[in-house]
Amino acid sequence: MEINTVGVIGAGQMGNGIAHVLATAGYNVMLNDVTQDALDAAISKIEKNLDRQVSKETISATEKAAALNRIETTLHLPALGSSELVIEAATEREEIKNQIFDTLGPHLKPDTLLTTNTSSISITRLASRTDRPERFMGFHFMNPVPLMKLVELIRGIATDEETYKACHGIVERLGKTASSSEDYPAFIVNRILIPMINEACYALYEGVGNVSSIDNAMKLGANHPMGPLELGDFIGLDTCLAIMNVLHDGLADTKYRPCPLLTKYVEAGWLGRKTRRGFYDYRGDIPVPTR
Repeated sequence: MEINTVGVIGAGQMGNGIAHVLATAGYNVMLNDVTQDALDAAISKIEKNLDRQVSKETISATEKAAALNRIETTLHLPALGSSELVIEAATEREEIKNQIFDTLGPHLKPDTLLTTNTSSISITRLASRTDRPERFMGFHFMNPVPLMKLVELIRGIATDEETYKACHGIVERLGKTASSSEDYPAFIVNRILIPMINEACYALYEGVGNVSSIDNAMKLGANHPMGPLELGDFIGLDTCLAIMNVLHDGLADTKYRPCPLLTKYVEAGWLGRKTRRGFYDYRGDIPVPTR
């Protein structure tokens, strides 16, 4: 099927990155959020990131202007019904995603593909609530979207081959690589990555090391570009906790029990970079460990 217009639901960190790469690749994008402030901030972020690409000569100023012109914003969710593909990139809460699909569903064209950028929630379960489980699948981008080369494609039990091939073709057009995952909790990347961050939280919680020693150990000892606690702050500690809960609930294995310290940070509202405090304090010029 031919896809020209893509609706993106959610203009936050993931949504604006998805809109950015789609527009750069030549797709018309309709970006939706619940507030105009969120949409304005997203366009500003996209323009800033495009300027960075122009300065690095990976795109031209003309290509930047063309990409921005391909992005339309709207507060009206049903307006996305005219798209051939919709990518939901809202908050990682199943009830919110279900509400979005319930609202949007009646306005979709019969052959529109419906996808979700969820990092952990069951694709099969989300699809079962819609009128098109065979045209529904997981379309999981990595953060930051413009830089990361991987996209996880996750088929639900009802997803048909045409839907998979269409989404795979989009990944190729974006210049990224698709990794196919079965529909099990947290898929591939987060099934491996988030428990590592959770284990780093346990190492901190149990006094094995402090924030700096744990992160430096993994950066210098395992050649990781970011330490696990720093990475948790970058992802968002609320997102890390949500994924650990999905793993713990879905697999019923105690090795996936969320660290109490991770839970405590989330309860405090110290969610990482986006709130300017997490395992590091970002309110000054240089991030300072909080433990």
